[in-house]
Amino acid sequence: MTTISVEDVRNSIRAVKDFPKEGIIFRDITTALKDAQILKYTVDYLCEQYKDTKIDYIAGIESRGFIYGMPMAYKMNCGFIPVRKPNKLPAETIKETYDLEYGSNAIEIHADAIPQGANVLVVDDLLATGGTAAAACKLIKRAGGNVAGVAFLIELTDLKGIDKLNDCGKIVSMLKY
Repeated sequence: MTTISVEDVRNSIRAVKDFPKEGIIFRDITTALKDAQILKYTVDYLCEQYKDTKIDYIAGIESRGFIYGMPMAYKMNCGFIPVRKPNKLPAETIKETYDLEYGSNAIEIHADAIPQGANVLVVDDLLATGGTAAAACKLIKRAGGNVAGVAFLIELTDLKGIDKLNDCGKIVSMLKY
């Protein structure tokens, strides 16, 4: 069996120039996801970062946070909470709105998703401006949970999204661009 490294993961991620608009370099994780060994390594790596942290639930942010959050929840023996775009969850929800460059957006969780005092790890594939992750942390707290941390596969450091996550526990980004 070949030993995988963080650099192998970096090399497996495709850079797509000018997507979704000119001047943007899109970090496409689908090339990493299709490689079974890379996928396993990324999930194991992110779980390992929180091995000494009590985690009751993983909150995966739609949609690529689901890709990493579900196998992490399985591996860490904890529950999974989907953080969805508005009007996607069937029962009563709580919503958090956040600002975008042009306008705003929102995310939701079920109102009964988190027991009081539960420790929740927020997971997403990419940290850019930090708006979505910060909104997810606010949702967790409003629901009565404790934010144990936030885990990302990729962080775009120039956008300084980490600055919005000061009170969100242990922050881990596997790759930084």
